[in-house]
Amino acid sequence: MNSIIAAAPLLLAAASEQPPQVHLNPVALLISIIVGVVVLIMLVSAAHVHPFIAIMIASMITGIGSGYGLMNTINSFLDGFGSTTKSVGILVGIGAMLGQTLMVTGATGVLVDTLVDHSSTKWLPWTMALIGSLIGLPMFFDVGLIIMVPVIIMVSKRSKLPIMMIAMPSLAGLSSMQALVPPHPGPTAALKTFSNGSMGITMGIGVLIAIPTVIICGPLFARYATRIVGRGAPDTFDMSSLENRPEGSRRPSFLLSLMCIIFPALLLLITSIATMIDPKLGTSKAMGPQILQFVGNPEVALLISLIFSALVLFKVTNFPWKKIQSEAGNSLKPIAGIVFILGAGGGFKTVLIDTGIGDMLTEFVKTSHISVLLIAWVIAAFVRIATGSSTVSAITTAGILEPVAVAMGLNPVGVTLLVLAIGAGSIVFSFVNDAGLWLVKEYFGFSLTEMFKTWTVMQTLLGVVAFIFVMLLSIVLM
Repeated sequence: MNSIIAAAPLLLAAASEQPPQVHLNPVALLISIIVGVVVLIMLVSAAHVHPFIAIMIASMITGIGSGYGLMNTINSFLDGFGSTTKSVGILVGIGAMLGQTLMVTGATGVLVDTLVDHSSTKWLPWTMALIGSLIGLPMFFDVGLIIMVPVIIMVSKRSKLPIMMIAMPSLAGLSSMQALVPPHPGPTAALKTFSNGSMGITMGIGVLIAIPTVIICGPLFARYATRIVGRGAPDTFDMSSLENRPEGSRRPSFLLSLMCIIFPALLLLITSIATMIDPKLGTSKAMGPQILQFVGNPEVALLISLIFSALVLFKVTNFPWKKIQSEAGNSLKPIAGIVFILGAGGGFKTVLIDTGIGDMLTEFVKTSHISVLLIAWVIAAFVRIATGSSTVSAITTAGILEPVAVAMGLNPVGVTLLVLAIGAGSIVFSFVNDAGLWLVKEYFGFSLTEMFKTWTVMQTLLGVVAFIFVMLLSIVLM
């Protein structure tokens, strides 16, 4: 470990002979970002402007104020808006329809009742942390959140516990897996950057670190979060249909309800395991691998799950087919605003990336005389704060440190710890340029101030705690 600390500055200096190109004047860029973020916060919190409009205005202020140019700014924003809605919009839409289908047919209610009945009030937060981790293991955060939101809200309502006692443990489980465990995009992209990495070792150590991290940042942190937000679950979903079931309909079994909820995760997990065993399956053009890649696509996995759940629950529960379709369609109305907010957040993120803030901040920390693991965490944290994207943070940081890892001759375990340090840094300080913040805020009805005091703190705590465990393991393994 000491040799790594001693060698890191020299290796970083060699790796930085070709410094990243910063597009604009760093001072003007930094000032414009600060002004843009301040304006965004004031518009949302003080003027009560809709976040979609507020984020768009902040993006224009940041890009134009930094000297990036009028048309460059709007084009960057539109590119980011389009790419984000393309990747997230379909997931949010199908996920909302799946969630509503599970609720109106009674599947979610059966799962919630079973959890509440078999878990004491004291143990419910721990149960939700476990469920969040299991759902988050193979599933992207956005998809997992969409599936978990109805469950979180219903558990809170049925158990009469504050929403934070249920939501924070679940979100901690989802976030930890997103940051630390392949096949999630951040750790996977970082791992693929290094030639000596091992997917199996990274998954194993990632899960090992995620377990205590979730415990600390989930059920234990929820006690603090409840002091900030002590109210119960919001009325994000119309629960009236659950109380007035059509005559002749019946509730599904617990196992069927659980199967419908985890079905998307199973499809994604099967594809992930198969491609890890034989990486060629991920690029093969043969019919079998093509089918595997197809059903493992998140959008397709959710669509298949929606069709499967609607058909099976219609048959088993005798719930009217037209009623299922009507309720599923109605679920799209309240999430339209969420899609626009997410798109605007993606536009803001793209403006920040295109103006060069990530390059500017990573250049700043390259000459630090500290451990390469700490340097990885700091760079990832800076890029995450600047861009709002954990995936961009992981990819950028891994690209910067790839020559360092080669020069140090890191073995697969060393590469794993480097990837996990990057992953831990890539989730800290979820702020207004993070689409995840807006997704959680809108689903649970939190104010922006409440989000900063709970969600942002929890995400930062996750990154810090996970990094501490990475450093402790490095003493033993490196």
